[in-house]
Amino acid sequence: MADSFESMLGLSPADAATGLSAIAVLFLLTAIWASTTVRDPMRGRVKALQERREQLRAGIMAPRRRSATTQSSETTDMMRQVLNKLKVLQDEQAKNAAIRLSQAGHRSKDSVVTYLFVSLIAPFLAGGFWAFMVFVMGMLHDKPDSMKALSVCGACIIGYKLPSILLKNQVVKRSKAIQKGLPDALDLLVICAEAGLTIDAAFQRIARELGIAFPELADEFGLTAIELGFLPDRRSALENLIKRVDLQDMRGVVTTLIQTEKYGTPLAASLRVLSAEFRNERLMRAEEKAARLPAIMTIPLIVFILPTLFVVILGPAACSIADNFLNRG
Repeated sequence: MADSFESMLGLSPADAATGLSAIAVLFLLTAIWASTTVRDPMRGRVKALQERREQLRAGIMAPRRRSATTQSSETTDMMRQVLNKLKVLQDEQAKNAAIRLSQAGHRSKDSVVTYLFVSLIAPFLAGGFWAFMVFVMGMLHDKPDSMKALSVCGACIIGYKLPSILLKNQVVKRSKAIQKGLPDALDLLVICAEAGLTIDAAFQRIARELGIAFPELADEFGLTAIELGFLPDRRSALENLIKRVDLQDMRGVVTTLIQTEKYGTPLAASLRVLSAEFRNERLMRAEEKAARLPAIMTIPLIVFILPTLFVVILGPAACSIADNFLNRG
């Protein structure tokens, strides 16, 4: 069996056991580090909002003057020069990338340049690394050259798609976190509206109250409160919230706020209806996940739990039967 294992994987059982032990120790250290390191959701959020406030103030007071704190680093300037020479940093492309990055929580201008530059060089890096592993290090040595070339092309395609896939995953994760806390935020917004607070003051209050429970939603509401205080058009500040949060629920909230300011309709009653609808939707999603749970648990039950149960129940009987046969023999 050891010879067949070694011939199949190219490793001896001792080497395989050593590798598995190293992986287990790595996972154990990662779990210890994750349990001992608690991420503070409030850390950095106040600083980011203050930087946004300074940017808006600088843009209003002196539109053509760049602040010293917003100067790009030399690496970012080099990336920008390369993108400009290759005509990659176009207005429409940079605008779409900035919108996607803001939906993922990255709002600085340098992040757009970094993302476009990484997207540009990622296919060459992935293809070059895999070509080095295949043609220099000898991986896939028993495969034909056409298969090797095809694998290099596949690595280039993966490198091309990987930045957009990672960014999309961040956007989806952040949108789910915002959607989870939106009903609670609407309840607080209703209370603030009934107490007589303005929209920007209500947003600031909600950002303070939900900073620990829902930091992503508190970040967006705090930034919207700052833009409501600095931008000349309040409607554009609310529309920026829709651009940063790609959720249909948030579109309904912003539309309600815009119509309230335009037509003078009661804000508390409209938000109370939206809050009830969002809570019903969240309850329906939870019930849907609960309904899928038996089907999801079927395979783990058959593979892991039932064999152990059979061994525990039938093991003593099998041992007694074997002893009886041995005693008769």
